[in-house]
Amino acid sequence: MSSKYLQAITLALAALLAACSPIKVLNALTPSNTFTKTAAIAYGDDPRQKLDIYRPVSASQNAPVVVFFYGGSWNSGSKDDYGFVGEALASRGIVVVIADYRLYPQVRYPAFLQDGAHAVAWTYQHIADYGADPKQLYVMGHSSGAYNASMLALDARWLNAVGQAPSMLKGWIGLAGPYDFLPIENPDVKPVFFFPDSPPESQPINHVSHDAPPSLLIASTDDNLVNPTRNTGGLANKLREAGVPVETFYFTKTNHQTLVAAMSKPLRWLAPVLERVTAFINSTPDA
Repeated sequence: MSSKYLQAITLALAALLAACSPIKVLNALTPSNTFTKTAAIAYGDDPRQKLDIYRPVSASQNAPVVVFFYGGSWNSGSKDDYGFVGEALASRGIVVVIADYRLYPQVRYPAFLQDGAHAVAWTYQHIADYGADPKQLYVMGHSSGAYNASMLALDARWLNAVGQAPSMLKGWIGLAGPYDFLPIENPDVKPVFFFPDSPPESQPINHVSHDAPPSLLIASTDDNLVNPTRNTGGLANKLREAGVPVETFYFTKTNHQTLVAAMSKPLRWLAPVLERVTAFINSTPDA
Protein backbone atom coordinates (compact mmCIF):
# COMPACT_ATOMS: atom_id res chain seq x y z
CA MET A 1 0.00 0.00 0.00
CA SER A 2 1.46 3.37 -1.07
CA SER A 3 2.19 6.11 1.45
CA LYS A 4 -0.19 8.45 -0.39
CA TYR A 5 -2.99 5.90 -0.15
CA LEU A 6 -2.32 5.39 3.55
CA GLN A 7 -2.33 9.14 4.09
CA ALA A 8 -5.66 9.46 2.30
CA ILE A 9 -7.17 6.70 4.42
CA THR A 10 -5.82 8.29 7.58
CA LEU A 11 -7.29 11.68 6.73
CA ALA A 12 -10.66 10.17 5.85
CA LEU A 13 -10.80 8.16 9.05
CA ALA A 14 -9.70 11.15 11.11
CA ALA A 15 -12.58 13.16 9.70
CA LEU A 16 -15.04 10.38 10.47
CA LEU A 17 -13.72 9.84 13.97
CA ALA A 18 -13.93 13.56 14.72
CA ALA A 19 -17.52 13.77 13.50
CA CYS A 20 -19.02 10.84 15.43
CA SER A 21 -18.29 7.94 17.75
CA PRO A 22 -15.02 6.20 16.78
CA ILE A 23 -16.44 2.83 17.82
CA LYS A 24 -19.51 3.32 15.64
CA VAL A 25 -17.29 4.20 12.68
CA LEU A 26 -15.16 1.09 13.13
CA ASN A 27 -18.18 -1.17 13.42
CA ALA A 28 -19.86 0.47 10.42
CA LEU A 29 -16.75 -0.32 8.35
CA THR A 30 -16.47 -3.88 9.66
CA PRO A 31 -17.34 -6.69 7.22
CA SER A 32 -20.27 -8.91 8.19
CA ASN A 33 -19.65 -11.82 5.81
CA THR A 34 -16.92 -13.53 7.83
CA PHE A 35 -19.00 -14.63 10.81
CA THR A 36 -22.40 -15.55 12.18
CA LYS A 37 -23.45 -13.95 15.45
CA THR A 38 -25.53 -15.31 18.29
CA ALA A 39 -26.42 -12.38 20.54
CA ALA A 40 -27.37 -11.75 24.16
CA ILE A 41 -26.97 -15.21 25.67
CA ALA A 42 -27.47 -15.06 29.43
CA TYR A 43 -24.69 -16.48 31.60
CA GLY A 44 -26.29 -15.10 34.79
CA ASP A 45 -29.43 -13.45 36.08
CA ASP A 46 -28.37 -9.79 35.92
CA PRO A 47 -29.19 -7.84 32.73
CA ARG A 48 -25.45 -7.13 32.33
CA GLN A 49 -24.57 -10.83 32.46
CA LYS A 50 -24.94 -11.57 28.76
CA LEU A 51 -22.55 -12.52 26.00
CA ASP A 52 -22.36 -12.59 22.20
CA ILE A 53 -20.75 -15.34 20.14
CA TYR A 54 -19.03 -14.71 16.80
CA ARG A 55 -18.54 -17.92 14.86
CA PRO A 56 -16.42 -18.05 11.68
CA VAL A 57 -18.48 -18.81 8.59
CA SER A 58 -16.24 -21.80 7.90
CA ALA A 59 -15.65 -22.83 11.54
CA SER A 60 -14.49 -26.36 12.20
CA GLN A 61 -15.54 -28.40 15.20
CA ASN A 62 -12.16 -27.90 16.87
CA ALA A 63 -11.73 -24.14 16.46
CA PRO A 64 -9.99 -22.24 19.26
CA VAL A 65 -12.15 -19.88 21.32
CA VAL A 66 -11.34 -16.48 22.82
CA VAL A 67 -13.39 -14.85 25.58
CA PHE A 68 -12.83 -11.10 25.16
CA PHE A 69 -13.34 -8.44 27.85
CA TYR A 70 -13.48 -4.78 26.76
CA GLY A 71 -12.07 -1.81 28.63
CA GLY A 72 -13.68 1.31 30.05
CA SER A 73 -12.22 1.82 33.55
CA TRP A 74 -14.75 -0.68 34.95
CA ASN A 75 -17.47 1.98 34.66
CA SER A 76 -18.41 1.96 30.97
CA GLY A 77 -18.51 -0.26 27.90
CA SER A 78 -20.76 -2.64 26.00
CA LYS A 79 -20.24 -5.86 24.09
CA ASP A 80 -22.21 -4.28 21.24
CA ASP A 81 -19.34 -1.84 20.66
CA TYR A 82 -16.76 -4.52 19.93
CA GLY A 83 -18.13 -6.29 16.91
CA PHE A 84 -14.91 -5.35 15.10
CA VAL A 85 -12.98 -7.57 17.54
CA GLY A 86 -15.39 -10.44 16.96
CA GLU A 87 -15.05 -10.06 13.20
CA ALA A 88 -11.27 -9.77 13.32
CA LEU A 89 -10.71 -13.02 15.18
CA ALA A 90 -13.55 -14.86 13.43
CA SER A 91 -11.95 -13.95 10.10
CA ARG A 92 -8.94 -15.98 11.28
CA GLY A 93 -10.98 -19.07 12.15
CA ILE A 94 -11.39 -18.32 15.87
CA VAL A 95 -14.71 -18.46 17.74
CA VAL A 96 -15.13 -15.31 19.83
CA VAL A 97 -17.18 -14.69 22.96
CA ILE A 98 -17.62 -11.04 23.97
CA ALA A 99 -19.09 -10.71 27.44
CA ASP A 100 -20.75 -7.83 29.21
CA TYR A 101 -20.15 -7.59 32.94
CA ARG A 102 -21.42 -5.45 35.80
CA LEU A 103 -19.84 -2.02 36.15
CA TYR A 104 -19.37 0.71 38.75
CA PRO A 105 -21.46 2.15 40.41
CA GLN A 106 -23.63 -0.97 40.35
CA VAL A 107 -20.68 -2.98 41.68
CA ARG A 108 -17.08 -2.59 42.78
CA TYR A 109 -14.08 -4.92 42.86
CA PRO A 110 -14.24 -7.92 42.69
CA ALA A 111 -17.76 -8.36 41.26
CA PHE A 112 -16.66 -7.87 37.64
CA LEU A 113 -14.12 -10.67 38.12
CA GLN A 114 -16.85 -12.93 39.42
CA ASP A 115 -18.88 -12.10 36.30
CA GLY A 116 -15.89 -12.84 34.10
CA ALA A 117 -15.39 -16.21 35.78
CA HIS A 118 -19.03 -17.12 35.18
CA ALA A 119 -18.74 -16.09 31.51
CA VAL A 120 -15.63 -18.23 31.07
CA ALA A 121 -17.25 -21.19 32.84
CA TRP A 122 -20.32 -20.86 30.60
CA THR A 123 -18.07 -20.81 27.56
CA TYR A 124 -16.16 -23.90 28.67
CA GLN A 125 -19.40 -25.79 29.23
CA HIS A 126 -21.30 -24.74 26.10
CA ILE A 127 -18.94 -23.56 23.38
CA ALA A 128 -18.67 -26.96 21.68
CA ASP A 129 -22.23 -26.33 20.50
CA TYR A 130 -20.87 -23.37 18.53
CA GLY A 131 -18.01 -25.11 16.76
CA ALA A 132 -15.19 -24.51 19.22
CA ASP A 133 -12.95 -26.76 21.29
CA PRO A 134 -13.16 -25.91 25.03
CA LYS A 135 -9.65 -27.34 25.41
CA GLN A 136 -8.41 -24.45 23.27
CA LEU A 137 -9.83 -21.68 25.45
CA TYR A 138 -8.16 -18.28 25.82
CA VAL A 139 -9.12 -15.14 27.72
CA MET A 140 -8.25 -11.76 26.26
CA GLY A 141 -8.91 -8.14 27.06
CA HIS A 142 -8.04 -4.53 26.40
CA SER A 143 -7.23 -1.99 29.15
CA SER A 144 -9.41 -2.76 32.20
CA GLY A 145 -10.63 -5.79 30.25
CA ALA A 146 -7.03 -6.97 30.08
CA TYR A 147 -6.93 -6.63 33.85
CA ASN A 148 -10.01 -8.87 34.06
CA ALA A 149 -8.41 -11.44 31.77
CA SER A 150 -5.15 -11.39 33.70
CA MET A 151 -6.84 -11.89 37.05
CA LEU A 152 -8.81 -14.86 35.76
CA ALA A 153 -5.60 -16.37 34.41
CA LEU A 154 -3.34 -15.60 37.37
CA ASP A 155 -5.55 -15.57 40.49
CA ALA A 156 -7.18 -18.98 40.88
CA ARG A 157 -9.83 -17.73 43.32
CA TRP A 158 -12.23 -16.56 40.64
CA LEU A 159 -12.37 -19.66 38.43
CA ASN A 160 -12.17 -21.93 41.48
CA ALA A 161 -15.38 -20.29 42.74
CA VAL A 162 -17.25 -21.55 39.65
CA GLY A 163 -15.78 -25.04 39.74
CA GLN A 164 -12.98 -24.36 37.26
CA ALA A 165 -9.28 -23.39 37.38
CA PRO A 166 -6.76 -21.33 35.38
CA SER A 167 -5.35 -24.62 34.10
CA MET A 168 -8.43 -24.83 31.87
CA LEU A 169 -6.97 -21.92 29.87
CA LYS A 170 -4.57 -22.60 27.04
CA GLY A 171 -3.33 -19.02 27.30
CA TRP A 172 -4.27 -15.40 27.90
CA ILE A 173 -3.77 -12.16 25.99
CA GLY A 174 -3.54 -8.63 27.37
CA LEU A 175 -3.67 -5.40 25.34
CA ALA A 176 -2.52 -2.27 27.22
CA GLY A 177 -3.51 -3.77 30.54
CA PRO A 178 -3.10 -2.27 34.03
CA TYR A 179 -1.46 -5.01 36.07
CA ASP A 180 0.31 -3.01 38.79
CA PHE A 181 -1.44 0.30 39.51
CA LEU A 182 -1.39 1.01 43.23
CA PRO A 183 -1.66 3.67 44.51
CA ILE A 184 -4.48 4.56 42.13
CA GLU A 185 -4.17 7.93 40.39
CA ASN A 186 -7.12 7.81 37.98
CA PRO A 187 -10.08 9.49 39.77
CA ASP A 188 -12.56 7.36 37.80
CA VAL A 189 -10.96 4.19 39.09
CA LYS A 190 -10.41 5.13 42.74
CA PRO A 191 -13.93 4.26 43.98
CA VAL A 192 -13.95 0.99 42.03
CA PHE A 193 -11.09 -0.32 44.19
CA PHE A 194 -12.03 1.37 47.51
CA PHE A 195 -9.25 3.99 47.40
CA PRO A 196 -7.34 4.70 49.61
CA ASP A 197 -7.89 1.20 51.03
CA SER A 198 -7.35 -0.61 47.73
CA PRO A 199 -6.45 -4.22 48.52
CA PRO A 200 -2.99 -5.37 47.33
CA GLU A 201 -4.53 -8.69 46.28
CA SER A 202 -6.41 -6.77 43.58
CA GLN A 203 -3.18 -6.46 41.58
CA PRO A 204 -2.42 -9.10 38.92
CA ILE A 205 1.34 -8.76 39.43
CA ASN A 206 0.89 -10.16 42.95
CA HIS A 207 -0.56 -13.44 41.64
CA VAL A 208 2.17 -14.68 39.30
CA SER A 209 3.12 -18.32 39.77
CA HIS A 210 5.03 -20.91 37.78
CA ASP A 211 1.83 -22.66 36.69
CA ALA A 212 0.24 -19.58 35.07
CA PRO A 213 -0.98 -20.06 31.48
CA PRO A 214 1.21 -18.90 28.57
CA SER A 215 0.87 -15.15 28.07
CA LEU A 216 0.86 -12.64 25.22
CA LEU A 217 1.26 -9.02 26.33
CA ILE A 218 0.93 -6.19 23.81
CA ALA A 219 1.24 -2.46 24.52
CA SER A 220 1.81 0.88 22.85
CA THR A 221 4.96 2.85 23.56
CA ASP A 222 2.81 5.99 23.37
CA ASP A 223 0.31 5.15 26.12
CA ASN A 224 -0.47 8.06 28.43
CA LEU A 225 -3.13 6.21 30.41
CA VAL A 226 -1.50 2.89 31.38
CA ASN A 227 2.27 3.01 31.75
CA PRO A 228 3.58 0.21 29.50
CA THR A 229 6.95 -0.11 31.23
CA ARG A 230 5.52 -0.62 34.70
CA ASN A 231 2.50 -2.68 33.70
CA THR A 232 3.27 -4.75 30.59
CA GLY A 233 7.02 -4.77 31.15
CA GLY A 234 6.81 -5.39 34.87
CA LEU A 235 4.34 -8.25 34.56
CA ALA A 236 6.29 -9.82 31.69
CA ASN A 237 9.48 -9.78 33.76
CA LYS A 238 7.77 -11.41 36.72
CA LEU A 239 6.20 -14.08 34.50
CA ARG A 240 9.57 -14.88 32.97
CA GLU A 241 11.17 -15.09 36.40
CA ALA A 242 8.51 -17.67 37.32
CA GLY A 243 9.27 -19.69 34.19
CA VAL A 244 6.00 -18.86 32.43
CA PRO A 245 6.11 -18.63 28.61
CA VAL A 246 5.41 -15.01 27.71
CA GLU A 247 5.63 -12.96 24.51
CA THR A 248 5.69 -9.17 24.51
CA PHE A 249 5.26 -6.66 21.70
CA TYR A 250 5.34 -2.87 21.81
CA PHE A 251 4.00 -0.82 18.91
CA THR A 252 4.92 2.77 18.09
CA LYS A 253 2.08 3.88 15.77
CA THR A 254 -0.70 3.22 18.28
CA ASN A 255 -1.79 4.67 21.60
CA HIS A 256 -3.90 3.29 24.43
CA GLN A 257 -7.15 3.46 22.46
CA THR A 258 -5.95 2.67 18.95
CA LEU A 259 -4.10 -0.46 20.04
CA VAL A 260 -7.35 -2.44 20.13
CA ALA A 261 -8.77 -0.43 17.21
CA ALA A 262 -5.86 -1.73 15.12
CA MET A 263 -7.62 -5.09 15.10
CA SER A 264 -10.38 -3.59 12.94
CA LYS A 265 -10.08 -4.03 9.21
CA PRO A 266 -9.77 -0.28 8.41
CA LEU A 267 -6.91 0.21 10.90
CA ARG A 268 -4.92 -3.02 10.69
CA TRP A 269 -2.10 -1.18 8.95
CA LEU A 270 -1.38 0.67 12.20
CA ALA A 271 0.10 -2.39 13.92
CA PRO A 272 0.01 -6.19 13.46
CA VAL A 273 -2.05 -6.76 16.60
CA LEU A 274 -4.35 -9.28 14.94
CA GLU A 275 -1.40 -11.13 13.41
CA ARG A 276 0.37 -11.39 16.78
CA VAL A 277 -2.76 -12.61 18.54
CA THR A 278 -3.52 -15.15 15.83
CA ALA A 279 0.07 -16.42 15.78
CA PHE A 280 0.06 -16.82 19.56
CA ILE A 281 -3.18 -18.81 19.48
CA ASN A 282 -2.01 -21.01 16.61
CA SER A 283 1.39 -21.71 18.17
CA THR A 284 0.58 -22.22 21.86
CA PRO A 285 1.54 -25.81 22.67
CA ASP A 286 -0.78 -28.19 24.46
CA ALA A 287 -0.26 -28.39 28.19
